[in-house]
Amino acid sequence: MITNLLRGAAAFCLVLTPLTLPSPAAMAATTTETAAVTPVPEVLPLEDAVRKEVAAHSTCWAKAGPPPTEGRQAITISERWQQIHALRERGVGLLEYARRLNLALNTVKRYDRVTEPERLIRAPKYRPTLVDPYRDHLRRRRLENPSVPVTHLLQEIRQLGYTGSSNLLVRYINQGRVEADRPALSLRHLSRCLLTRPDRIKDYQRERIEAARTVCQEMTALADLIHRFAVLLDPADGNAALLSTWITAAQTEDLPHLHAFTRGLEKDRAAVNAALTLQHHNGGTEGVNNKPKLIKRQMYGRASFPLLRHRILLG
Repeated sequence: MITNLLRGAAAFCLVLTPLTLPSPAAMAATTTETAAVTPVPEVLPLEDAVRKEVAAHSTCWAKAGPPPTEGRQAITISERWQQIHALRERGVGLLEYARRLNLALNTVKRYDRVTEPERLIRAPKYRPTLVDPYRDHLRRRRLENPSVPVTHLLQEIRQLGYTGSSNLLVRYINQGRVEADRPALSLRHLSRCLLTRPDRIKDYQRERIEAARTVCQEMTALADLIHRFAVLLDPADGNAALLSTWITAAQTEDLPHLHAFTRGLEKDRAAVNAALTLQHHNGGTEGVNNKPKLIKRQMYGRASFPLLRHRILLG
């Protein structure tokens, strides 16, 4: 994964400052009606940023798959987004949002951050089923005769080797998975395909990325930015300047979660530049430190110290 190559490049220092409580007069002057909270810019690692961007645009790139469900949850999300942005236009603070709507503060921030409610609606998550191997046969039969009874389809695929139930077949058809242009693709799988190093990507992963790029402009920009960032992970002298160009290009795109990743790079820019330009790194040290921890957790409660010492020395 691309994100693993930057781990161990920077060390952070935690500075503890004494806690100062406000005076009673200052606390009394603050009211919940006028309390406004300035949102703290979010900082995300690349893996989380990509996963959230893929999820935010799932209704776009999933157009080639089963249609998103427009049920009670989608209606609730749209109504909640309208309520929060209506309060925002009136100048109400985030804490007051949460109090009036009886929502968690992080939920309010998530709704306040997006520019349209469609980005909060996720594509349906479907797991592989026993019907998947017979999807092409079902699709061909329904194209030939759209009114073919489900019982006939069940008999046909059972002759082909289907061992599932009729309820599973009915649910599969009602979800629109037969008429979809391609089988359902999970958010996690698409994120993993995007984060795979370009020199290690497989043909089926490349096909799924191209399918997402053709139907979603944001996925095209995201895939291009990830590919350009992967090139920078090979240490070279000019990577620091190229990183500045990459950050500028990323911030011009409508990818707010990726912007959170760029903010993290800027906060510790010196360490990031060292990781991208120098051939030396502390990855080996981190690996040596991680190995005893892994062995210890594997043996916890099952063996004694002599065996632990034996595994570490001979491992």
